[in-house]
Amino acid sequence: MFTKLIKKASTAPAGAVEYLIVGLGNPGREYESTRHNAGYLAMDFLAQKLGATVNRLKFKSLCGDASIGEHRVLLMKPTTFMNNSGEAVRDAMQFYKIPAERVVVLFDDVSLDVGRLRVRRKGSDGGHNGIKSIIYLTGKDTFPRVKIGVGKKPHPDYDLAAWVLGKFAREDTQTLDKTFEAAAEAAILIVKGEIDQAMNLYNHG
Repeated sequence: MFTKLIKKASTAPAGAVEYLIVGLGNPGREYESTRHNAGYLAMDFLAQKLGATVNRLKFKSLCGDASIGEHRVLLMKPTTFMNNSGEAVRDAMQFYKIPAERVVVLFDDVSLDVGRLRVRRKGSDGGHNGIKSIIYLTGKDTFPRVKIGVGKKPHPDYDLAAWVLGKFAREDTQTLDKTFEAAAEAAILIVKGEIDQAMNLYNHG
C-alpha cells in the first residue's frame, strides 16, 4: 500500500547496542495497514532509510541492527500484540542494560489528525495500551516517543477498538508516506541527541 523506499547499503554495526527504537503494532496479515500499526509502518520506513532488515526473531520481536551516527541501534517490532508490547521492550532493555531514556517508541495517536506528529521526551500512556504495557513492565515513563497521528474517531460513540483496528483511508496514503518518513527522521534525531530539533521540526500544526 505504501511507497517503498530504495534500500541503502550499510555495513554491519559494531560494538554494543546503545539504543532501542521500537515500532508498535499487531502482528498478522489482518492488521497490516491498520491505524494501530502506524508504529510498524514507520519502522519499515526507518529500516529502509538505514539499510537494515527487521526480520530476526529475538526479545519477542522482529529485530534488526543499524547504526545512527556513532551509535549501534536495535530496531524492534514487538510480535506480542499491542497490549503486551512491554514484554519485548523490558527483555531487550534488561539484556543490553539500556536505560529508558535510550528507548525511542513510535506509535499511533488518535488525538492527532492524520499527518501530524508529536515528539515527547516522556509522559503518561495517554490511554494507549502499548505504552501502558511498556510503562507498567519497565517501571519507567521517561522514554522519548514519536506519536503518529491516525485521526480521531468519526463521532464520540464510535468504538475505539474498531477505529484503531480499521485500515487507513486510501486517500490518506500519500500523506501517510510523508508522515512515516518524518517519524523515521525524528527517531534518528533523537538518537543523535537532537530531540529539541526534532520537537521544533515536527511539533507544529
